Amino acid sequence: MIDRTKLPNSFEFVAVAGARAKQLMKGARPRVTGPEKATKIAQQEVLAGEVKKIEADATDQE
Repeated sequence: MIDRTKLPNSFEFVAVAGARAKQLMKGARPRVTGPEKATKIAQQEVLAGEVKKIEADATDQE
């Protein structure tokens, strides 16, 4: 289980890990070795800093 008290933003963690888990389930190559489940791999990738949120540009929102 992930200790969310050590995360700067737990909502962002869940959103990024969820999006990464979807990528893994569609066949993306894992960036860390570890558990078999895509959700656990995604969480470990986010905690290790291998996966980060991409900020949307102001031009993308228009």
